[in-house]
Amino acid sequence: MAKTESNMLPLGTKAPDFELPDTVSGKKLKLSDVYGEKATVVMFICNHCPYVKHLNKEIAKLAKDYSDKDVGFVAISSNDAEQYPEDGPKKMKINAEENDFTFPYLYDETQEVAKAYKAACTPDFYVFDNNLELVYRGQFDDSRPGNSMPITGRDIRAAIDAAMMGITIYKKQKPSVGCNIKWKEENTA
Repeated sequence: MAKTESNMLPLGTKAPDFELPDTVSGKKLKLSDVYGEKATVVMFICNHCPYVKHLNKEIAKLAKDYSDKDVGFVAISSNDAEQYPEDGPKKMKINAEENDFTFPYLYDETQEVAKAYKAACTPDFYVFDNNLELVYRGQFDDSRPGNSMPITGRDIRAAIDAAMMGITIYKKQKPSVGCNIKWKEENTA
């Protein structure tokens, strides 16, 4: 596990579009299918990373807490499933069911979506406003595996709330920290 921070995609960046298979429903979904009228949260996660495992239940709770507030949620795994079979689509579906994910969990086999978002780690969180412009990228909160800090979702909840109210977040945003995305050999150059 290589501890890696977010790349911190520039604020104001338009959300890159995608069309990826949902490992739970089997349907191909586009960004427009997961769009929320007030905000859209895009999360890069995976199955095996201890940083993601640490947050899974709270990620599920976060999505449920905003389920009736016009906020769209989607999770994407871009890890190389050949090298990391635990992160393959069949096991992604099991993970989504076990953690009671109410949002799509998409598989980015080509890793093109991760590259478009400049995703670097799992978990990596992005909050877009109603115009699909980036207003937050960074950590869920200050909790990490083994640091004994409670998981509150404080940072991402503040970002979602601000986006819902149309308020710009100017405060310093802390990068997420987690396992590096497991790039395929040809993508490491």
